[in-house]
Amino acid sequence: MVVTFGPTGLTTEVKSVEMHHEAMQEALPGDNVGFNVKNVAVKDLKRGYVASNSKDDPAKEAANFTSQVIIMNHPGQIGNGYAPVLDCHTSHIVVKFAELVTKIDRRSGKELEKEPKFLKNGDAGLVKMVPTKPMVVETFSEYPPLGRFAVRDMRQTVAVGVIKNVEKKDPSGAKVTKAAAKKGAK
Repeated sequence: MVVTFGPTGLTTEVKSVEMHHEAMQEALPGDNVGFNVKNVAVKDLKRGYVASNSKDDPAKEAANFTSQVIIMNHPGQIGNGYAPVLDCHTSHIVVKFAELVTKIDRRSGKELEKEPKFLKNGDAGLVKMVPTKPMVVETFSEYPPLGRFAVRDMRQTVAVGVIKNVEKKDPSGAKVTKAAAKKGAK
């Protein structure tokens, strides 16, 4: 199988899949496994990278994303330009709240106000976010583990949310190992 690691777009072939140091032919959902890949140095992979099937919706870097956020524990007001740390799956990256799109009712999801100046404790809203470093996220409806997050600031969880829409970057110039290129040509 050929896998792609997002957000870098690094593509390589899987040599083996192992569970508790025993080789397996395949891994099923929920299995805790490790896998060996060809011609990839440890320094090429970092925490937060996502391995995915190259042929079926490979993981790509997010340029920006729109998410539904509920402010839980913030002493002041959150406005455009706020830049907290976002914890989504295993990545831990600073994101910028580029635009507060709407303020919505927490229970019904109905729009209360377009382009609010700020959000405060107890408020919910749709927010356009831009990551400061390459990161992979997906919509909550498609891939729930990659679509939910916690917003952290001042050593505490400030808000939580789910991702509604993702605008992805095109992975131009991504590294493809020789083994993956050969396997892909077959």
